[in-house]
Amino acid sequence: MIAFLFPGQGSQYIGMGADFCAEFEVARRTFEEASDALGVNVAKLCFEGEAATLALTANAQPAILTASVAALRVVLEETEIRPDLVAGHSLGEFTALVASECLGFSDAVRTVRKRGEFMQEAVPAGVGKMAAVLGLTSEEVSGLCAEVAGEESVVSPANFNSPTQTVISGEARAVEAAAELAKEKGARRVVELEVSAPFHCSLMEPAAARLKDVLGEMNFHPVKYPVVTNTGAEANSDSAKVADILVEQVTSPVRWAESLEFLKDSGVSEFLEIGPSKVLSGLVKRTLKGVRCAGIEKIEELNHIKADGIQ
Repeated sequence: MIAFLFPGQGSQYIGMGADFCAEFEVARRTFEEASDALGVNVAKLCFEGEAATLALTANAQPAILTASVAALRVVLEETEIRPDLVAGHSLGEFTALVASECLGFSDAVRTVRKRGEFMQEAVPAGVGKMAAVLGLTSEEVSGLCAEVAGEESVVSPANFNSPTQTVISGEARAVEAAAELAKEKGARRVVELEVSAPFHCSLMEPAAARLKDVLGEMNFHPVKYPVVTNTGAEANSDSAKVADILVEQVTSPVRWAESLEFLKDSGVSEFLEIGPSKVLSGLVKRTLKGVRCAGIEKIEELNHIKADGIQ
C-alpha cells in the first residue's frame, strides 16, 4: 500500500514549483488557477519574491498548497502511482483533501489564505512563540508543558513530529520557561522556530471560530482516498466530518508520529512525499522502520521514481 504525504508551513522556499512549471503544462495551469482564485501572482510570489514575504503565514499557506498540488498533478499525469491513503501535516491536510477530491483546489487556496490571515491576526506579533524540543519523548514534553502552564500561562505541545521531536506553542514567556525546563530535563536541543504566530494551541481559538464560518459555506465532495487526520491520527472517509476536523485542527496538536504509525499499521509500506522540502520524508525515516520513502518536487526525482519506484 502507498500513502501520499503533503508538507505544511515552514517547507516553503523561493523557487519551489519552478522546475515542474518549466516542463509541464499541468503545473503551470495549477499556478494560474491559484492566481485567479486569489487575485495574486502566485508564481511570481514563489519564484521571484522575497523569502520574508513568502514566509508570511497568509502567503506561505496558499503557496505551499499550490506547489504541492502542482507536483501532485504531475505525478498523476506522468505515472501510474496512486495512493491508498493520504495525509498532510497541518496546512498539508488541506492538500490531502484536494488529493482526495473532497475539496476543490480553488476553494482550498482561498480557504488557506483566509486561514493564514486568521492565524496571523489571532495573536499580536511578539506575544506568542513556538519551539522544537529535541531528545525528549512526547510524554516528557507534555509533562513539562503542564508544569509551566497555569491560569495565566499558555504553553502546550503543538506538533508531535517524531518520537523524539515535539514542537511546543503558546505565550512567549511560557514557551521560554518550558524550553529552559526541557533543557534541565535533558533535552538534546531546543530550537526556537521562525514563525509569525503560535499555531496549534488555545491562543488560536479566535482563528478557529473565524475559519468555522468560512468552512460552513463550502462544499465538500465524497472522499476518494481516506485522509488520516492530524487531530485523530486515524483515517476519515466521511466528508460531513471534514469541516469540524479542520476547525479543531487549528487549536489542537498535530499527531504526526501517531499518524505515521497508523499508516504503517494499516498496511502502508511505501510513502511518497509530494511538495517542497522533504521535511516529512525525514520524519518518516526517524519514526518508522521497514518502509520505503521518497520525496518528489522536481523532474529529477520524478524520473527516478518512474525508473525505480519508491526507494
